[in-house]
Amino acid sequence: MDRCLILILIVGTGLVTGDNIEPDKGTEKNSKETETVKLSCSYSTSSEYVRLYWYRQYPNKEPQYLLRKGARSYSSKHTSDDRFQSTTSRTSTELTITAVRLSDSALYYCALRVGAQ
Repeated sequence: MDRCLILILIVGTGLVTGDNIEPDKGTEKNSKETETVKLSCSYSTSSEYVRLYWYRQYPNKEPQYLLRKGARSYSSKHTSDDRFQSTTSRTSTELTITAVRLSDSALYYCALRVGAQ
């Protein structure tokens, strides 16, 4: 039997004054197991060296790193699990979770890091 999931996206903060990252509208997602879920954030920065991170947090636990994806002039990427993938543009990042499981129900954070290579 399929189970409903609730995924909530909340915001991480930029590390430099003037940088910003925030969740896109529709921050609460409901899904069934085995479906694909997409969460997105928009960001702004004057830097060309952008790293975008995704984390998730279970109640009363520390955040867990999911992945890092470069944008603009920074192209590196790393993921903790192949079910978690990200696409980036000059102004946004999207987390795709494939084959969603009940254990994916959590708070999800996007975070921005800028700086030199």
